[in-house]
Amino acid sequence: MKLINGKKSHTVRAASALSLVAVALPLQASAQQPPAPPPVPAPQETGAAAGVEALSRRVAELEQQQRALVERLEAERKAAAEEQASAAKQQAEAAKDKGSGVKVTAAPGKGFTVKTADDSFSSTIRARLQLRETITHTEEDDTNEINVRTVRLTTSGHVLTPDLKYNVQLAFGGNDFEKDSPSPIFDAFVEYTGIRDLNVRVGQFLTPFNRARTLREVSLQQTDRPIAVREFNLDRDVGLMFSSPDLFGLGGRLSYNLFVGGGEGRNRFGGQKHGPLAVVRLAVRPLGAFDDDQDADLSREAKPRLAVGVTGAYNHQTNRQNSTFGTTLSLGAADYLHGAADLVFKYAGFSLSAEAIVRHAERDSFEGEVDGAAAREWTRSGYGYFAQAGYLLTDRVEVAARWDQIFAERGTDPKLVALVDTQGKQVGGGLNVYLNGYALKLQGDYFYIFGKEDAGARHVGRLQLDASF
Repeated sequence: MKLINGKKSHTVRAASALSLVAVALPLQASAQQPPAPPPVPAPQETGAAAGVEALSRRVAELEQQQRALVERLEAERKAAAEEQASAAKQQAEAAKDKGSGVKVTAAPGKGFTVKTADDSFSSTIRARLQLRETITHTEEDDTNEINVRTVRLTTSGHVLTPDLKYNVQLAFGGNDFEKDSPSPIFDAFVEYTGIRDLNVRVGQFLTPFNRARTLREVSLQQTDRPIAVREFNLDRDVGLMFSSPDLFGLGGRLSYNLFVGGGEGRNRFGGQKHGPLAVVRLAVRPLGAFDDDQDADLSREAKPRLAVGVTGAYNHQTNRQNSTFGTTLSLGAADYLHGAADLVFKYAGFSLSAEAIVRHAERDSFEGEVDGAAAREWTRSGYGYFAQAGYLLTDRVEVAARWDQIFAERGTDPKLVALVDTQGKQVGGGLNVYLNGYALKLQGDYFYIFGKEDAGARHVGRLQLDASF
């Protein structure tokens, strides 16, 4: 009876073990474990107890493997979750840095630029100076003048979008200040260029009148602008300008400028009854767009480039003797008409520019009293032209020459008539060495300046260093 009960006990234990095996095997298969081990051989009749014991050990092994599998799967799940969380954190930090990061760059002649990673803001600071020595010889005397001709500080860039630009230029040289204005502001404007055919600029800047005045000063082939340009240009004014460098999307072949301003020039303070000034300019580049805002042809492209421009302007009731600059009149204000036509041609290092310009005041003079004494004030009417050519002998060395002449209208300011008679014609040439393009150049030129009267003739030689940082 004991033996039978013992056999019965062994049979129950075996049945229980087989149940565990039946449960463990599906779990093992669902976890994609290696194929199940071979079936446990049935216990021999002669060793039933030993067989049941072996089966029990196998069940224990399977249970241990199942626990290990569960632990491994849980560890892999946690590792994958941590990896995903780390990647999401990195992406969030990258997105955050994209809006807040800044990049600082610097280059000789181009200044320092600070720019955000998302290009929503940039600011460039540049400085420029001009050192000049001038030797003048006349029949009566010889003079020598050496000075800091100009010092400029410019900051420019964009805000919110690259299409919304700004520019502020301050000038500190002794030659930069007007006699009756202490302000160093040259340029101060904001411009939106997001619409191809309708760029908008507002502030103080050079009026878009004649090309020879609006082209960048650092690119001049001679140490100074032609006398016709210095006398008859419209200089800077405060106003609003609409423009397009590529009107109708023709590849830059057509451009226009439409300007409306105060008409009193730069840095004028206090209430004025005068103005406005209106300027309309049209330029055509039949061979395609190119940078005609510079004298020399440093690119030396082996293809011809041509630009032709015409401009008309009307300044209503201005009290400046030269329309937008010069002596301030106290006895009255005059209407001025202006006109200009210009041409630029470049080919393989050769450059040619020419311009004709005219200014006419509707009234020659005003009479009245100034500080209780009889006085007479004059307007200045006249016209002029110039032709200039240059050629790059090498990538850095250029020769240039220019002829320049002005005329005075009958009945205009006697001082302008005297200037025409003594210095109304200028002919000369020079040599330019471009050490870092326009950013660093050494210039030397000579001009013979004369007029109708030989007594006023003079020889002028200039040596100049123009450096931008």
